[in-house]
Amino acid sequence: MKIIIVGTYYPLRGGIAHYNALLASELRKKHFVDIITFKRQYPKLLFPGKTQQETGPSNNAVPAPELVDSINPMNWPGVAREIRRRNPDLLIFKFWLPFFGPCFGTIAKLAKRKAHTKVLFICDNVIPHEHRPGDILFTKYAFRQVDYFVVQSDAVERDLQAFWPAARYRKVPHPVYNIFGDILNKQESRNALGIHAQHVLLFFGYVRAYKGLHILLEAMARLKHILDIHLLVVGEFYDDEKKYRTQIQELALEQHVTIHADYVPNDQVSLYFSAADAVVLPYVDATQSGIVQIAYNFEKPVIATRVGGLGEVVLDNITGFVVPPNDPRELADSILRFFSGNRVEEFTLNIRQEKGKYTWEAMGNAIESLMSS
Repeated sequence: MKIIIVGTYYPLRGGIAHYNALLASELRKKHFVDIITFKRQYPKLLFPGKTQQETGPSNNAVPAPELVDSINPMNWPGVAREIRRRNPDLLIFKFWLPFFGPCFGTIAKLAKRKAHTKVLFICDNVIPHEHRPGDILFTKYAFRQVDYFVVQSDAVERDLQAFWPAARYRKVPHPVYNIFGDILNKQESRNALGIHAQHVLLFFGYVRAYKGLHILLEAMARLKHILDIHLLVVGEFYDDEKKYRTQIQELALEQHVTIHADYVPNDQVSLYFSAADAVVLPYVDATQSGIVQIAYNFEKPVIATRVGGLGEVVLDNITGFVVPPNDPRELADSILRFFSGNRVEEFTLNIRQEKGKYTWEAMGNAIESLMSS
C-alpha cells in the first residue's frame, strides 16, 4: 500500500511531529510511506511559543518536502496536485485543532478527485479544550472528506460518535513515545539538575491554563512542610508565565519548585524524566495526553486527574493515582500516599507490564484493518 502522511514533521517540533515520525517508521515495515509537512504551520501572530522549529537532533528523521501553508488557500491545490501525482492509496492526517480544518479538508477533497485515494484522520480531539469561533464549522468541513477515523481514548470516541455518527473508525490506545533515549541514573540526573530533595515530581509539556499547574502549586504548598519534595516544571509557557511565578512566591515555594521555561530538545528529555519519581498531570480538562506515553516509556508512575481519557491509561492504584480535577487537597493527599506508601517500585514494575499494550504495531494493524473493511 502506498501511504502519504500530511502534517507536522521534523524540522517542526513537538509531540505531533514525533508521532508522525514514529507512525511512518511503523508503517514502512509493510508499506511505502511518504511524508509531506508544513512550510508554515501557524502564522507567527497566532503561535504562542518562541519557535516552531526543533532545536535538537532529528532522531534520524527521513527528509520530507515542506509544502503546506496552513493559512494560504492558494497553496492547497498545489499540494493536492502533488499528492495526486504520487497516487497514494491512503492519505493520513493527524487532526488536533479545527484551525487546520479548511487546509486539511481542501487538500483531502482535491487529492481524492478522480483518484482511488482514501483519507484517514487520527483524532487527538474532535472539539478542542480551548473553544474558538468557527470550531464546529471548520471541523465539519474537514470531516466531510474523511473515509476513516482513528481515536485513541473513550472520551474522543464518544465525541466522534456524537459529532459524526456515521464515522467508520477504530479505537487504538495512543502508543508509547520511545524516541527520547534511555533511562538514566536517577541520582546522577538530579545532580546534573542541581536538585537534592528526597522526592521529585515532574510537570512536563506546554503550560496552558487547562493543564492545571496552578492546582499542582497549591498542592505543593500543602506538602512542603510534610515531605522533602521538589517539583520540576519543564516546558514552554503558552499561558502567562508571570502569574505562575507570582503564585510560587505567594506560596513560598521558591525552594521547592524549579522552572525550565523552554521547549526541551529530544536528546534532553530523558534527563528530566529520569530525575523524577513520578509525573503529575493535574489537568482541569483533557481528552488524552501524550505525556503519559512519555512517562510510561521511562517507566515513571503518573498522578493524574479524572478527566477525558487519562483514567483509561493511568490505572488507579496500579500505575499511579487518579484524582478529581480542581482539588488541590485530593491531589496533595495522593502525592503523600504515593511517597509515604513507598509505591515507586511497585508502580514501576506494573508500568513495565502495562506499557506493552501501547504499541505502534497495534496502530498499524488498526489502519490496515480499516482499509480492508
